[in-house]
Amino acid sequence: MKLVTRTELGWPASAAPTQTSTKGVKIHYEGTEVSTKLLADHAACIAEWKAIRKSHLANTKENYSDVAYNYAACPHGYLLEGRGIGKRTGANGNQDLNKGHYAIVGLVGSEGLTEPTDAMLSAIRDGIELLREHGAGTEIRGHRDGYATSCPGGPLYAWVQKGAPRPGGTAAEPKPSTRPAVSLAHIVAAARKDPAAAQGHTTHKAEVLLVEKALKAEGLLPAEYVDGSFGTKTISAYARWQRTPAGGGFTGADADGIPGSKSLRLLAARHGFTVTA
Repeated sequence: MKLVTRTELGWPASAAPTQTSTKGVKIHYEGTEVSTKLLADHAACIAEWKAIRKSHLANTKENYSDVAYNYAACPHGYLLEGRGIGKRTGANGNQDLNKGHYAIVGLVGSEGLTEPTDAMLSAIRDGIELLREHGAGTEIRGHRDGYATSCPGGPLYAWVQKGAPRPGGTAAEPKPSTRPAVSLAHIVAAARKDPAAAQGHTTHKAEVLLVEKALKAEGLLPAEYVDGSFGTKTISAYARWQRTPAGGGFTGADADGIPGSKSLRLLAARHGFTVTA
């Protein structure tokens, strides 16, 4: 999965309402002309995604709290974070529909760039599977299912009706995850052992490094402490992560720097790794 996070986009944590589970995911398109320049220039995809968010935030009639979608998928196979994990979408038509399904938009439209590439379809499938790991049910629908609209357009909707198969595979046989994994039990053990051990002591070093690199990317841990040891600096950085809205918004004893399942899974979702027991 090629994930571009909100941090990489220069966006703050999403202010969208919390929504920890849904019946599934709805697929969208832009519904307007989309330039074919996106096919040759990934920077144009990023600019398009930022422009969508800017237009949504400027829409006083709808009063969006953020870009409406949980994720976008571009022609180059990148999954672009929008509201992200655990956030109610603003894209499905009304509050009942928004509560029912998360939302992923393919960066295609009604004119210009209208056909999704295989890489885009794979990225949408990546987003579906990521959202399923974090509370989405098994339903895959088009925006038009339950709402009077042409969205997600003919080509994307035809794909949805086939079960949203991954190109080269089938919907029933999703591509095995190639993302690195960390064990929650290992990370907790490191957080409890390393601070009291000798300087530089490591417990499950490779897994801790994944967590520390993510904390660094969030701007919470200086590079010199990304060493595979879950020491006091990493504890402090992780506590700051737990207190952020993106990390769960924990307070008091729940933000003590010892990773819990929710905060670690939220961190993993933003930085391309998975969490096991």
